[in-house]
Amino acid sequence: MRRIYTVIVSTLILTIGLALFAPAALAQAVCGSHQSISENLEKSFTESPISMGLTVGGGVVEVFASSQGTWTMVITQPDGTSCLIAAGQDWENLPKKEILTGARI
Repeated sequence: MRRIYTVIVSTLILTIGLALFAPAALAQAVCGSHQSISENLEKSFTESPISMGLTVGGGVVEVFASSQGTWTMVITQPDGTSCLIAAGQDWENLPKKEILTGARI
């Protein structure tokens, strides 16, 4: 009887632990049109686009940031759907290194 009680309690603790520490990948994504996402970031966090790049798959990744240091990364897929992929605080722009191109003399 004691063994059954131990198994039940252990299973219950494991189940609760898994529910509390579920991976972030199970969280629902925040997606919408690029216009609605960018307007919402501007309105809610005063964030505006500061950099962007093209992915191999044709998506566009943008970093939105505010003067208060908040930032959000957004990916826009070729079909036009934009999704938040990361967000945080304390954004800092690094100085650009000078890139030399052309033939050396």
